[in-house]
Amino acid sequence: MSTPLDSPGQGGTGLLDRELEQLLEEQNVEPGDHERFSHYVKKDKILESAITGKPVRALCGKKWTPGRDPEKFPVCPQCKEIYESLKD
Repeated sequence: MSTPLDSPGQGGTGLLDRELEQLLEEQNVEPGDHERFSHYVKKDKILESAITGKPVRALCGKKWTPGRDPEKFPVCPQCKEIYESLKD
């Protein structure tokens, strides 16, 4: 008698592994200049991320899990431009 653990490509843990890989790919930190800036995100989303560990999406579209001091970086020009256009 075989179990899902005996044949991971047939479902069971193999399926879970593939789903986990997809989830991790979707949540990867995006490369580029985004890493050099602080980004604008709704306060409630920052709190939710701190509790759940889920990534947040900035106004400019960057998706990441916050974990550094935003005071140490300049504000993202795209986020700032979008934020200022929303205030008008």
